[in-house]
Amino acid sequence: MIRSLLELARPRLPRPEHDPASGIAIDDVWASYGDRRVLSGVNLHAKPGSFTAIAGPNGVGKSTLLKLMAGTMKPARGSVRVGGVDIASLPARRRAALVAVVPQDPDLPPATAAVEVVLMGRNPHLGTLSWESAEDLSIALEAMRMTDSERLADRHVDRLSGGERQRVAVALALAQQTPALLLDEPTANLDLAYQPAIMDTLRRQALSGKTVIAAVHDLTLAAQFCDRIALMCDGTVLAEGAPAELITPENIAKAYGARVSVLSHPETGKPIVVSSWR
Repeated sequence: MIRSLLELARPRLPRPEHDPASGIAIDDVWASYGDRRVLSGVNLHAKPGSFTAIAGPNGVGKSTLLKLMAGTMKPARGSVRVGGVDIASLPARRRAALVAVVPQDPDLPPATAAVEVVLMGRNPHLGTLSWESAEDLSIALEAMRMTDSERLADRHVDRLSGGERQRVAVALALAQQTPALLLDEPTANLDLAYQPAIMDTLRRQALSGKTVIAAVHDLTLAAQFCDRIALMCDGTVLAEGAPAELITPENIAKAYGARVSVLSHPETGKPIVVSSWR
């Protein structure tokens, strides 16, 4: 049963000091798993108000790069700063006030109502042993409304479909109200209607001033909603730029080894990637 949320919350924790104008800065970052090098000299800067897609074939280090930006992994060399702060140097609670993360396979607590899961996003803003307030519930429900998961509020997450769980996981991240959002394949398990809807929600978060970065496989989808795309290959950034500049048959051939045609969307004029495989 949902805890009583009408009592006054105890004082919130102070937000960590950071420079909101700094966004996310990755400078000459190298990373390895044991003897296997995953990233080599990666540079990437994302400003507040921007929506950046990280694209590239499987195994090039997209998920590892997101872990470094989340501070859950330290680079072997180089620096990763969020809001001007070395994110890996912060304790978990302070990181959670700066960065909200949606992993590739969200591990949501079973036998828990979806709204309770989304309310967990408010934890970084509460003092020790504090209870969520009516304001926190309002923020959680608004996050669920933005992801069209509000009707799932009272359902246990282990009884939801993969797409419904994904939308709840995105709502959880939105409820954290952090300056930065990191998402690993945010449209995974989503159907044709919800893929653009979630990407549009993330675009609106960027327009509100947040720094949004997502690993995205679908280049056409990324081109419709993202400001910039960082195309990765062999553990580094092969090219970075606006979708219209970056998405070319030549760049895709270098990164993926695939033959494609690049067309223009009939309504937006933005790039559409069509496989030329025979």
